[in-house]
Amino acid sequence: MSHLFLCRVYYEDTDLAGIVYYANYLKFIERARTEWVRGLGIDQARLKDETGIVFAVRRLEADYLAPARFDDELEVETAVARIGGARIVLDQSVRRAGADCFSARVTLAALTGSGAPARLPADLRERLAAGA
Repeated sequence: MSHLFLCRVYYEDTDLAGIVYYANYLKFIERARTEWVRGLGIDQARLKDETGIVFAVRRLEADYLAPARFDDELEVETAVARIGGARIVLDQSVRRAGADCFSARVTLAALTGSGAPARLPADLRERLAAGA
């Protein structure tokens, strides 16, 4: 199972040629991850307040496959590849009209407020896995 997030390319997302500036794909997939977690009923602010756990990108592998342009409607798909004790590995892709524009494998680390690794609580792992 995967999560879909729709977004539109705005003028501010593009370069002088009218195509999406490469770094903005990272913003699109970040927004999609946030909506995926929210859709699972996980309130990240409450998670931080109650457990001290936050998520940070530890590793990212990205492929730029085709340009997206101003005013394109994009679909961002997020799927869980693996969940470990303190890590979540996600596969994310950005498509325009069914054609892949960008793909990434993102490794998220669960951290404490001081930046130390934190084990994911079992109930949180179960909820994340259910969204896979």
